[in-house]
Amino acid sequence: MSGVIELLTEHTVLLYFLYIAVGAVLGQIRIRGVLIGPAAVLFAALAISAFDADLALPEIVGQIGLVLFAYCVGVNSGPTFFDTLRTGGRAIALVAITLLLAAGVAIGVGKLLGLESPLIAGAYTGALTNTPALAAATEQLASSLPTVGYSVTYIFGVVGMLWAASSALKGKMEPKVSAVPDPEPELTMVSIRVDKSGLPNLRQLITNHDDKIRFSRVRRNRVVTVATDDFVPELGDVVSVIGPETLVNEVASQLGHPSTLHLELDRRELDFRRITVSSSKAAGRSLAELNLLDRFGATATRVRRGDIDFLATDDFIVHVGDRIRITAPKTRIDEVSAFFGDSEHGASALNPVGFMLGIVIGLLIGLIAIPLPGGAKLSLGIAGGALVAGLVLGRLHRTGPILWSVPFPTANALGQYGMLAFLAYAGSTSGSKLVAALQTDVGPRLFVVGLVITGFAALMLRFLGPRWGGLSGPTLSGAMGGSQTQPAVLAFANDRTTADPRVSLGYALVYPAAMIIKVLVAPLIGLV
Repeated sequence: MSGVIELLTEHTVLLYFLYIAVGAVLGQIRIRGVLIGPAAVLFAALAISAFDADLALPEIVGQIGLVLFAYCVGVNSGPTFFDTLRTGGRAIALVAITLLLAAGVAIGVGKLLGLESPLIAGAYTGALTNTPALAAATEQLASSLPTVGYSVTYIFGVVGMLWAASSALKGKMEPKVSAVPDPEPELTMVSIRVDKSGLPNLRQLITNHDDKIRFSRVRRNRVVTVATDDFVPELGDVVSVIGPETLVNEVASQLGHPSTLHLELDRRELDFRRITVSSSKAAGRSLAELNLLDRFGATATRVRRGDIDFLATDDFIVHVGDRIRITAPKTRIDEVSAFFGDSEHGASALNPVGFMLGIVIGLLIGLIAIPLPGGAKLSLGIAGGALVAGLVLGRLHRTGPILWSVPFPTANALGQYGMLAFLAYAGSTSGSKLVAALQTDVGPRLFVVGLVITGFAALMLRFLGPRWGGLSGPTLSGAMGGSQTQPAVLAFANDRTTADPRVSLGYALVYPAAMIIKVLVAPLIGLV
């Protein structure tokens, strides 16, 4: 055994990939039908590193992984995150109240069990799985005791919230007002034969339905052309409308009745194609800016991003990697394709300038220290800074020639890799400390404190999330991960929901507030 440990300590790269490989195998195991998933990397690293403290990975491994993960989550969530703030105020307040009350619970239970304040501070950071808060407590208290508390309570901090997230995904209660937007409805297309007169033009019809429908083709006198805003439907015309099924049926009743004609099958003059966006000149701009009708006589009807179809509204911002459904004259469809790039290789390629510059901006934000009373300082740290930068730059899409957005599949892959790297590092640095702490009488008492803290936070969010915070299902599971500032919970929820975008939105919505509160509160607990 000593020979194996010596080999692994001498070859850090081998050790790193061993942690991930063992975790990946364990991640395929199901417990009561629940797939452990990427979080198994954390448990594998804890188990292996328990044999020897020298099996810890270098800190830079975890830092790079955490930065990649946080920045990619921010970039993916940025386009919709700021819209959620209008309805997400209660969710943020709920998380803030939960974390502050959890601090009071930690002090009360810890003192009752006779634990020193620095140990309680460490237990708080471990039960809520926040390494920056541990660093703040260690620095401000000038003590190693917080690390002991952190190592004992960290495991249940992950496992307990994983269980709570699983429960949230099975929950049936829906809030009256959701903290994040509902997922995109499934789109359908219907051809409508007009049998009514005195109708407004197509632009007015779109406006009357809150910009949630689109017209692609019109047929008049047996000639099929691209639908334009100024086209006024008349008796005998046939129009193709796209949108959610309920709205499409409503439009059909207003204009006439569904037709047996399928205008998209008439390809004598028009053609349609799903085109992949790979051109940086087109990416980061709205469909209105691209002005496809005037440029090519074409119209966009749907945009597929990841596994979700979006309606091609005028204000929709195009990203590299999007696949756009285009209707255009047959003679110009190739021009439209060339304009967008239509290259699978280009669509998955990373733009290194915007990506790396965005991370640098995030790291600089994380270094900003805000003075606090008593000489303490607050900073977001590398993860918080990277997340904030990703959210803002993801919202901006581009600044002049610099494209900030990252292709959706590329961001997902990089984020997942970063998360695995962080989990491997976090587990590898805690295994031996956990064993040492459990061999003393302090260990069980710390474990009880951690169990109470994690359980309290999980129950608060689980039951008050739907009733008061506007959180439920995928959104609640993501918010639970964000409140823990815990990538493993997010990874688990994403895996269970096949990357439902509401999971990441819930995570990103509450993460910054959770990070700030824990970094502020942890050192104060150690002074009580």
